[in-house]
Amino acid sequence: MTSTPATAPRYLRLMWGVEEGGRRGPKPGRSIEEIGRAAVAIADRDGLAGVSMKAVAESLGLTTMSLYRYVDSKDELFAVMLDTAYGKPDMATTARGGWRGRLERWARAIAARRLEHPWSVLVPLAEPPATPNTALWTECGLQAFTPTTLSSQQRFSSLLLLDGFVQQHIRQSLQLGFLSAGGEARTGGDSYPQNLQALADPARFPHLLSGAAEAMDPSEPEDFFASELDFGLRTILDGIAAQVG
Repeated sequence: MTSTPATAPRYLRLMWGVEEGGRRGPKPGRSIEEIGRAAVAIADRDGLAGVSMKAVAESLGLTTMSLYRYVDSKDELFAVMLDTAYGKPDMATTARGGWRGRLERWARAIAARRLEHPWSVLVPLAEPPATPNTALWTECGLQAFTPTTLSSQQRFSSLLLLDGFVQQHIRQSLQLGFLSAGGEARTGGDSYPQNLQALADPARFPHLLSGAAEAMDPSEPEDFFASELDFGLRTILDGIAAQVG
């Protein structure tokens, strides 16, 4: 079955500019872009938990019911705000040089964009986003593979692997306290090796205890987020290089 603009959800038609306004009724006083910006502002201020249909509507001077003229659910609202937070990528990022440099620049660029809005890695997604800006980020990433002979499936799989790592690394760094809620790097985890040393039996955990003490030595402070991002990107790109041949 061939899809048409009419079969896409209303919020996507609005975002892609193939439908004007919201549902039938009085002329809407807001745009889908304004809704996205309002939701992002709330999330930046109060975190993802602060975002609700009611909160976004009130910030725009709308009733909650009127917001349903644009989005049918909170999942759709999340998709709109995520697209707004990402913004448009610089397509020149992956337009020049070898594939590896292109792809690393893309990964670091999307990591930086997410660090501007750390809650973006916590947004629950019911399906892959099909919004304009997220599509452009995917297009930009796929452009990085132009110098290679990888198949389309290999390109998508490689990009998914790389993007998944970036998202998970930011999410984990937030959860472990190595990033603040605002996305700034922090030192943390000092109690981890200390607790292990105090509680764990060296005979049972020789590798864990020696490794934790060395890897998290407080006398040698390290930017956990940056160093682990470097390691992860390098390792994944090495793996992709094996596919490129």
